[in-house]
Amino acid sequence: MSDSIRPKLPFSAAGLLGGVLGILGKILKTRIFWIAIVPIILIYCGAGSCTTYVPPNMVGIKQVVYGSGAGIKKDLYESGVYFIVPGVERLYLFPRDVQVVNFSDSASEVSKDLRSAPAVKLLTSDGYSVTIDVTILYRIDNAYQVFTEAGPGRGFEDKLVVPRADRIMRKTLGELNAEEFYAGPKRIEKTTLAHVQLVEELKPYGLKLEGVLVRRYEYDQKYQALIEGRKVKDQTVFLRSAEAQAEIEKRKRDTIVAEGQAAAQTELQRGDSEVQKLRAEANLYERKQAAQGKLLVETAEAQGTKLESDAYLTQGAENIVGIKMAEVLKGVKVLVLPSDGKDGFNPLDIGTLLGKLEVK
Repeated sequence: MSDSIRPKLPFSAAGLLGGVLGILGKILKTRIFWIAIVPIILIYCGAGSCTTYVPPNMVGIKQVVYGSGAGIKKDLYESGVYFIVPGVERLYLFPRDVQVVNFSDSASEVSKDLRSAPAVKLLTSDGYSVTIDVTILYRIDNAYQVFTEAGPGRGFEDKLVVPRADRIMRKTLGELNAEEFYAGPKRIEKTTLAHVQLVEELKPYGLKLEGVLVRRYEYDQKYQALIEGRKVKDQTVFLRSAEAQAEIEKRKRDTIVAEGQAAAQTELQRGDSEVQKLRAEANLYERKQAAQGKLLVETAEAQGTKLESDAYLTQGAENIVGIKMAEVLKGVKVLVLPSDGKDGFNPLDIGTLLGKLEVK
């Protein structure tokens, strides 16, 4: 790069850098720096290389490499900071919380935070292959036993947990035939048995099993097709049974409806009969009352007639008759005709009578 295009520091920045370097050079030449500050720096760096911090969810196991006490110590180092002689002692950390191992071939099951292993592949007692996804939950119960059996780090997963879990799951569940595996209760029973056996397998190595979870299983294509066909057949039988039961229930319903309708019709007819009966009784009562009223009227009239007749037979009855006749003849013109002589009137001679009255 030519000088014409090479960037140059501003004068103020160059001067500041020169001043800092000058001060630092003076400090390095002083006795106080070498007596006080340098030992502090050395102690800090040495302490960092001679101590080990154990987090709260971990436990430490010490190994002495040289000397008469060389070997792995049984003492457990809980959470805290511990002094370790560099080159002579080492402190190995192991987790205390629940650990998980996933047996699965699915890419979605792989996690960087959890230990993954291939799915458990087994043969049923009748020769069908089954692939199982299983989750093993466990914790380190004795870090000293784990360290002596599997060494430092996460070697206990590959050396102790994974091979034993795979072997026991294949052995116990492989005792089932395909039908028992598919049904459920037998599979659950064998999973429980696998849990018990794996507890006994891991206990001597300082591992405590918390759970065995069979999460998913797949049959081979040949048995899968057989299962699907059988499932369709079972569903068809179930459908026919349900239809027959529905028809029975429909007949029961129709019978109940018919009985209800008949009972309702009977009640309606009985009600009509009661209405007709009440109407007949009302008509009879009305006729009886009318007859009794008529009888009373006629009896009263007869008694009146009798009383009137009796009145006519008593003294002074001629006056009453005369008065009645006068009332009858009121407004009637009276003609007085002679009954003898030339102009005499013979009431028996109709023709002469009509001539006199000038009636045509």
